[in-house]
Amino acid sequence: MLWRYLLKRVGFAILVLFVLSLFVFALFYIAPGDPARAIAGDKATAEVLAQIRENLGLNEPIYVQYGVFMSNLLQGDLGYSYRSQLPVTEIIADRIPVTVSLVFGAVVLWLAIGLPIGITSARHPGSFRDRAGQAFAVVGISFPTFVLGMMALYLLYFIPTRAGLILFPPSGYVPLTESAGQWAWHLLLPWLTLALVSAAIYARLSRAQMLEVLGEDYIRTARAKGLTERRVVYRHALRSAMPPLVTQLGTDIGLMLGGVIVIETVFGLPGLGRLAVTSVANQDRPVIIGVVLVGGLFIVVINIIVDTLYALMDSRIRTAS
Repeated sequence: MLWRYLLKRVGFAILVLFVLSLFVFALFYIAPGDPARAIAGDKATAEVLAQIRENLGLNEPIYVQYGVFMSNLLQGDLGYSYRSQLPVTEIIADRIPVTVSLVFGAVVLWLAIGLPIGITSARHPGSFRDRAGQAFAVVGISFPTFVLGMMALYLLYFIPTRAGLILFPPSGYVPLTESAGQWAWHLLLPWLTLALVSAAIYARLSRAQMLEVLGEDYIRTARAKGLTERRVVYRHALRSAMPPLVTQLGTDIGLMLGGVIVIETVFGLPGLGRLAVTSVANQDRPVIIGVVLVGGLFIVVINIIVDTLYALMDSRIRTAS
């Protein structure tokens, strides 16, 4: 039954999140650095530091601190930032729309670019189109994201700006609720930068999967029955090639939703990745723990969605579970 299969996956996801919270909390408990000093500054007196530790419960044993942390977490409370004194949930909630906008816009672009290239290459192996597709994949995979981002800024922002032409903004983010046009304009360069690298990976992966499937007996049988090549490829072969692609896509989306650090830093986007970097530099432990837990939650939820899609595509998975 599908509901039983999903129930098992949800139960496992809860266990994973619990272990993650325990590990992250313990890791930052034993990490070097004094949270009280990070809050009060280098010139704080011993009395002030002692008062801060007492107020935050830092003098309590780790199991007591973890118990308080979990109790608050179950109520949706991740504590307060050491630096800004704002609720961590509020800080993260302000950053999530930026990262989500960046990731899902890039996903649409890289699928629209990568899958057609991979499918076309597989349909015409050894042809010019196949060699061009493979060249695109090799070049795209070889370029580090930050290099591609800096090149995009230089070619599409700095050079046109010197000529008096503003094609793209260099940084910043405008919420979708304020202006859809400005939202897309500020994200287009980050989308393209992230999408081109990932599109190369998906072009290569989809080509390999399609070549394998197109060599199967049932594909030859479908062609022998007189089905059109388009129907054979897109109705039968592509459907069989999808599971590995769905797995890769789910993994990529889950990881990126935890924060696309390089892209957000290069283009000055106030997302989760940039928040994580800033929090580490400031030793803001509540924010770091919050970002890690939210990133883990994204990965777990995406994996549940992928498992559900697998179960819907293949009834053998539901039966085995």
